[in-house]
Amino acid sequence: MAVETLLRRGLYRDSVSLMRLAAALEARPGVARASAAMATPANLEMLTGHGAAADGAEAGANDLLIAVEGEDRDVLAAALDEAAALLEGGDAPAASVAGAAAPPRPRSLAEAMDALPGASLALISCPGEYATAEAMKALRLGLDAMIFSDNVPVADEVALKREAEARGRLVMGPDCGTAIVGGVPLGFANRVRRGTVGVVGASGTGIQQVTCLIDRLGAGISHAIGTGGRDLSAEVGGTTTLRALAMLAGDAGTETVVLVSKPPDDAVMRRVLDAAAGVGKPAVACFVGADPPRELPANVRAAATLDEAAALAAGAAVPSDGADVPRAAGRSRLVGLFSGGTFCYEAQTVATPVLGRILSNAPLDPGDAVDRDPGGAHVMLDLGDDAFTRGRPHPMIDYGPRLERIRNAASAPDTAAILIDVVLGTGAHEDPAAALAPAIRALDGPVAVGSVCGTEADPQCLSRQEAALREAGMVVAGSNAGAARIAARIAAGAGGGP
Repeated sequence: MAVETLLRRGLYRDSVSLMRLAAALEARPGVARASAAMATPANLEMLTGHGAAADGAEAGANDLLIAVEGEDRDVLAAALDEAAALLEGGDAPAASVAGAAAPPRPRSLAEAMDALPGASLALISCPGEYATAEAMKALRLGLDAMIFSDNVPVADEVALKREAEARGRLVMGPDCGTAIVGGVPLGFANRVRRGTVGVVGASGTGIQQVTCLIDRLGAGISHAIGTGGRDLSAEVGGTTTLRALAMLAGDAGTETVVLVSKPPDDAVMRRVLDAAAGVGKPAVACFVGADPPRELPANVRAAATLDEAAALAAGAAVPSDGADVPRAAGRSRLVGLFSGGTFCYEAQTVATPVLGRILSNAPLDPGDAVDRDPGGAHVMLDLGDDAFTRGRPHPMIDYGPRLERIRNAASAPDTAAILIDVVLGTGAHEDPAAALAPAIRALDGPVAVGSVCGTEADPQCLSRQEAALREAGMVVAGSNAGAARIAARIAAGAGGGP
């Protein structure tokens, strides 16, 4: 395989932009693999595997490095020409309606504040080693901060959140991929109707699932506040969660509160539940995979799954998964391939009581940890984990790696069901059903089971995606937990349909 690279010095793009750029290049005929990353030491180490280290050796963290791999150097050169054109297009200033040059873009938070004096939130999306400094600047300018960046040390997170507390501000993140503020979706989020339910979540896909299901049930969202996945750890202590609860308590437009997280630290969970009791509004706590607390405040109800949490918040019943499911004769293995870490974790909590041990890179039990499909056992993989996405687009954007794993799982004679999550919304693939349909149609034996996390207002359109997936042959459930329940029944031989 040949490798060609393109280096742009002093040019920054955020991680979502780079993922989409890499996905566009990798979709070109003749390009086997493409990577686009800022030339941080960690990314240069990763790109060494692409033969890009020599060209990137003198690059710095503020430089952008693209590597493409394939058999034909002319094809690769054309791909890099396209990358250069896309980058230059992104840099071109928008013309004003009168044809005059647009004003220069702000090059600092202070300049941005001068341009938008009414702004109250800064979205930080830069290499992790610089994110702390930028977020601290935002706080000192009187702004709340949403830190999309990852690879921020936990000690920096603690320091930022203490600074925010002292200033009466809010820090969402680091590694906060989802939020909805005043009806505006930020990061990977969905277009949901406005309403009276406020959500606080240490899980991006958890927030997406709950807000979309609430929308589907006819209710709406006031705000959805992401905290970052470590907020409910013992080290961080739930600082942002507690702050968010206090903010929603004082928000006249919020009448019900939902808490969403993977299992938190026990002491932090107790502290958060005590704070929820003080909100003075009905609350739902969904700590996926955690043992339910023995005692809950009078205003708090516990939900074991995300669909149950949404139903409780919307005052509705959890929709039925259906009585009959297809059979997969002579097959008994479940393979789950997820783009959302919380979806992977939730599916295990649903399927394990039915199937027993499930191996995963996000396991319920540390003894069940794997980093690939070992074959011969039930397995669920979070393909959005850093180990799978370093130098590659996120699986919400690029379905290529998942399609390859679907084909591999389908080739195993014991695979009964292949469980898939499909996530719509801002930043996600523009037409997931079109990407998945050929692989689903090609299945001969295993049953494809999945759910679509999205709304009718999303650019991809929930009903259109669901219809296309059903037409391709997928069993489409109304929620991730519902899909996991169906897939577990198929693998257990409990199918009752044709």
